[in-house]
Amino acid sequence: QVQLVESGGGLVQPGGSLRLSCAASGFTFSIYRMTWYRQAPGKERELVATISSGGVPIVYGDSRKGRFTISRDNAKNTVYLQMNNLKPEDTAVYYCKADGMDYWGKGTLVTVSS
Repeated sequence: QVQLVESGGGLVQPGGSLRLSCAASGFTFSIYRMTWYRQAPGKERELVATISSGGVPIVYGDSRKGRFTISRDNAKNTVYLQMNNLKPEDTAVYYCKADGMDYWGKGTLVTVSS
């Protein structure tokens, strides 16, 4: 059974940092591209960053480049999203997904507020 469990969210002040984790199980993690998405209140889900099976990262959105970093540890079946210099507009529920598989975790809530 495919499972994706996101963690690491929380309340952080503007300018702060968080590291999100997504623990995957039930499939061969190492051969899948993994992607982080987010959904802000009242908005559609959007693409945040993706990483190939071989570890090549892409961060989407000019406002996120230079602040967000995606990485993975295939030995731990885990993908990470390091977020620095967080802004209020980064407030959202963050989800991870394996490309080509229609499974979603419950997400982890990130709230950026003073």
